[in-house]
Amino acid sequence: MNKVNLVDLLKKIKTIAVVGASSNPNRDSYKVMKFLINKGYKIFPVNPNENFILGRKCYAALNLIKEKIDMVEVFRAEEFIFDITKKAIEIDARVLWTQEGIIDENAASLGRSSGLKVIMDECPKKVLEL
Repeated sequence: MNKVNLVDLLKKIKTIAVVGASSNPNRDSYKVMKFLINKGYKIFPVNPNENFILGRKCYAALNLIKEKIDMVEVFRAEEFIFDITKKAIEIDARVLWTQEGIIDENAASLGRSSGLKVIMDECPKKVLEL
């Protein structure tokens, strides 16, 4: 999917769960989360080892978030992507997005066959900064 289409996709998104969110300001997940908050997205950090990140309650798992999640943004290693994809399907998310350098073709195939839009190896911050 080209950058223009990614921008259009992101314009339709309101709520984003950030899986692998970190409270460390030096981590990419923190920087991207802060950027997305400043762009007006409603962000739900997901990390069982954190309580609050950037003033938002942190959830231990995707299925604990009570609101409808449009997009699951993933900052986890490849070996976790397939399970996260299954959870994104379970919560009826519309988009699964993995960060730069993270590609799992089996997870992408599962996600697409279940109706998810799957974006891998991209950064929404970089897409929106164009």
